[in-house]
Amino acid sequence: MEKQGLAKILEEIGVLLELQGESSFKSRAYYNAARIIEQMGEEELQELVHADKLREVDGIGEALNEKIKEYVFTGFLSYYEDLKASIPDGLLEILKVPGLGPRKVKALYELLEITTLAELEYACRENRLVSLKGFGAKTQDNILAGIEFLRHSQGKYFYKEAKQIADHLLEKIREFPDLGEAGLAGSIRRCREIVKDIDLVASAHDPGQLTGLFVKIPAVSAVIVHGETKASIRLPQGINADLRVVKKEEFPYALHHFTGSKEHNTAMRQRAKSMGMKINEYGLFRGNELVRCRDEVEFFNVLNLSYIPPELREGTSEIEAAAKGKLPPLLEKEDIKGVFHVHSHYSDGMNSLEEIVLYCREYGYEYVGIADHSQSAYYAGGMKENELLRQIEEIETLQERYPDIGIFCGVESDIRSDGSLDYDNAILEKLDFVIASVHSGLKMEKDKMNHRLLKALANPRVTMLGHPTNRLLLGRDSSHLDMEKILHAARENNVILELNASPARLDLDWRYLKKTKELGVQVSINPDAHQLEDFQDTDYGVAIARKGWLEKKDVFNTLTRRQIAEYFRKN
Repeated sequence: MEKQGLAKILEEIGVLLELQGESSFKSRAYYNAARIIEQMGEEELQELVHADKLREVDGIGEALNEKIKEYVFTGFLSYYEDLKASIPDGLLEILKVPGLGPRKVKALYELLEITTLAELEYACRENRLVSLKGFGAKTQDNILAGIEFLRHSQGKYFYKEAKQIADHLLEKIREFPDLGEAGLAGSIRRCREIVKDIDLVASAHDPGQLTGLFVKIPAVSAVIVHGETKASIRLPQGINADLRVVKKEEFPYALHHFTGSKEHNTAMRQRAKSMGMKINEYGLFRGNELVRCRDEVEFFNVLNLSYIPPELREGTSEIEAAAKGKLPPLLEKEDIKGVFHVHSHYSDGMNSLEEIVLYCREYGYEYVGIADHSQSAYYAGGMKENELLRQIEEIETLQERYPDIGIFCGVESDIRSDGSLDYDNAILEKLDFVIASVHSGLKMEKDKMNHRLLKALANPRVTMLGHPTNRLLLGRDSSHLDMEKILHAARENNVILELNASPARLDLDWRYLKKTKELGVQVSINPDAHQLEDFQDTDYGVAIARKGWLEKKDVFNTLTRRQIAEYFRKN
């Protein structure tokens, strides 16, 4: 038995009691007991316990004495284990956020049903703490900063966050006067939703000068490696960045090598071997002779493959498709004509409808689809029926004022536990579109969740299924679902599946998108925007769509304004 372990458990019991809403007197007794144990010597504690004299210590009553004896003699404390089992595991993780004590965590749990760090972050990004009693905008910002600090210490980063850091590094590298070529590689170039580090590849006549510049980039926290052709640094955000510098003629091979997944690279080496060649990071060789390729396109062509876009290099049949010339022409950012799933200040968005419309006009979109939360989402300022009707009127007025952009009126309707929607069909029929989403009961049993979603998908007023798996990256797994059934039901009921482009969701998962495409189910890339800057997240949704092999024809919001209006009129 280690006294530090016992002290930590007593401290945690005090926290758990506060989370349960017990009196401060009771929790304070455990906090005090933890301090007493910490100040004792190990032998002193053992002697007092074995002599049954611990109760004589000021601050240790009979109940605490019995619990401490149980732990000392058995290494187990049943009261602690039972108490811990009664509290969602994630609440203790949330308590690690600077500035969040048990009372505030308890309020978040009771008022917003937040049980994980990821759910808390998402609630902050949807501005749900701004009007919450005891919180506010400043507290919300501080919580977000604290969450980012904790996540970085775990060594995992959202794709968006890592990509922005990597792009900045690439800009700095491109300032080098003797640079040949430079590019991102690794998981960022493949558009993985979660990134652990940043990989960059460059060519230069004097590699040592370039690595020297790299390690002196402003705000570098630490230099891990500094060699002639390789340098590794740690950045203030906690993420590591590796730079490989090669000769000009080696660049295409190095870029390919450091981009592909392990599975992709292994399959490529096997293909080269079957053709009497070999591949490594320095080149493609026949015997000892380098097969010269000006770029990756020529590299793939030498191996009788069409060019494989970086997003597809995961070892999931892309090489076979490239050998047959059957890789699809992937979606491009420019193909997106407008967006849906936009929140305004009618629920938990930060902007007025007019501000949203003006931004989308300026951005060049042909249309925007407003979809504020429905009334069950009380925690997000969900709209009562009269508020929804008022919003419809305001959208009609704005459409008259700004005829050069389509303004479609929708709602993000909660799917209730029984699969019904949040408004009667009489209300829903007044809208252009309905996004049906699950926001509660996320851990429902698989059969019940399937029934819930299948019933919602069968509702003729449902246009789209929002964030279909309900996952939150780095914090909450997908709901228990039979995605095969959900995908087939979407096809049968002509329901569009959302690819929610929020960096914390990127849901529908790219691993399901190929099947979605095969079934002919349309996907809509939606930013789930709560403020104007969130519209930029659509680009990350496009990256995930490409990773899922989607083409322009597979994506709903590549249609023109007229085509969208006609679709809504018929459906």
